[in-house]
Amino acid sequence: MMKVYDCCDLIRERYAQIGSGDQAYIPQAISCALRALNSIASDASLPKDAREQAAFAAANLLISDFEDRS
Repeated sequence: MMKVYDCCDLIRERYAQIGSGDQAYIPQAISCALRALNSIASDASLPKDAREQAAFAAANLLISDFEDRS
């Protein structure tokens, strides 16, 4: 399982901002991630490699057992 310290600087920065209350926390994080991955996968201006990675990650999230809890 990936931990925050395994992530890039930008992700760790956002994590700290959300934890401190400087950025909004989104309870439905899986839906948020899927929207972001879909945006990346559908952006024809991005490299195909990045789009493929985003599509693969999104498809796996959709197939997984995880569900957002309200």
